[in-house]
Amino acid sequence: MTVAATALDRAPPAWRNALDAGLARFGDRLRAHGRLIRAVQWAVVAVYAVLVIVPALLPLPGNAQHIWNDLTLAAQFAFWGIWWPFVLVSMVLVGRAWCGVLCPEGTLTEFASRWSRGYAIPRWITWGGWPFVAFAGTTVYGQMTSVYGYPKPVLAVLGGSTLAAVAVGLLYGRNKRVWCRYLCPVNGVFAVLSKLAPLSFQVDRAAWAASPKPLRGAESFNCAPLVPVKAMRGAGSCHMCGRCSGHRGAVRLALRAPNHEIVHVAGDEPSWEQTSLILFGMMALAVGAFQWSSSPWYVDVKQAVATWLVERGTTWPLEHTAPWFVLTDYPEKNDVLTLLDGGLLLAYIAAATLVLGLALSALVALAARALGPFSLRRFHHFAQTLIPVAGCGVFLGLSALTVTFLRGDGIHVPYVAEMRAGLLAGASLWSAWLAWRVAGLSAVGLRRAAATACIAGAAALSVANWVLLFWVW
Repeated sequence: MTVAATALDRAPPAWRNALDAGLARFGDRLRAHGRLIRAVQWAVVAVYAVLVIVPALLPLPGNAQHIWNDLTLAAQFAFWGIWWPFVLVSMVLVGRAWCGVLCPEGTLTEFASRWSRGYAIPRWITWGGWPFVAFAGTTVYGQMTSVYGYPKPVLAVLGGSTLAAVAVGLLYGRNKRVWCRYLCPVNGVFAVLSKLAPLSFQVDRAAWAASPKPLRGAESFNCAPLVPVKAMRGAGSCHMCGRCSGHRGAVRLALRAPNHEIVHVAGDEPSWEQTSLILFGMMALAVGAFQWSSSPWYVDVKQAVATWLVERGTTWPLEHTAPWFVLTDYPEKNDVLTLLDGGLLLAYIAAATLVLGLALSALVALAARALGPFSLRRFHHFAQTLIPVAGCGVFLGLSALTVTFLRGDGIHVPYVAEMRAGLLAGASLWSAWLAWRVAGLSAVGLRRAAATACIAGAAALSVANWVLLFWVW
């Protein structure tokens, strides 16, 4: 992707030139004001530390407490009602600027790496399956321990992740973000969502090649997340920190078409890791994680299994619990998961992951086959077209917590159902349009329409599960 391939191809030249020049200057300011950015980062770290640590040391709030007068409730709302839902939105709007400018884990792991032992990064860290495994692990564990409702699981999940980030920084790389590049639990989700961002740092490869090679010791930049900037074509791995802005006269912040990377770049970078994360993670496992507590299927199966166990005199799975860091165990809040609850929770999420993931994969495979002989490269490319509806689902699942927190304090959010319906419809249409554009690269007519219809079917299947959660159950 070159600087010339920006988004406003139809805009008046004067407006386009002025806007591009302004964005380029802003990128240069990010590079020039590194100290200010670091000050902001440490302020975020301080707030993050208070919200993660202090509530875990306080008694659980009573029924009379509210978001505005209790730190524990305020922290829960900050993390799960504001922080995470709208960080996801930021990925689609401005790429991974959160990662490069605000993320406390990124700040801490890079800071720790100043004193790194400098060990070579081992192959197990660079394994491509970590984005899915880390996302799945933290999502499932969060459900098992009710991380959205209690401060101790927050300390275990977020605090544990932060300690791991610092440890990786102390061992591998120097002044780098090895944790962010390979092991961060949300790295994969952020990487796929940022492909839709209309704003990114873009590289003019011709200008790079034509510029004089910098002399040894000349001013350069440190790409902390280990991005090969010279060859960068997309926004998935870039942290938008601005440190490379203006380098060799070839890197600058600019607009691009939101569809550009999916249509014109993703097909050249097939990835099993991202495909599995999209189809089996964001569109399947996440559905099971958000659904299970409201699902009548879960309740029916639980009743049937419990009856079967009682009839055989085996009652210990219904009576025994586990510590709070294994399964939810807050009897003072009448919130306890038994071993049976925990086992069925895992079974429900696993079943949703397997059934939905395979069904979605089949529809994507049919889309690839509709254009001719089956091609894995085409299969991976079509999977990328589902990023809008996949991201929308995860956002709606998290933002449901926003609504729940506010309603619990008597604050009514108007038009929630209408906004959810609009977002699901818009994301589905966006995915279908991306599929139409991708199919048009190699086919026309009925084949193109058939491939698009298969992706539209996959989007509809995803939407149907959110309809069950928000409107049926």
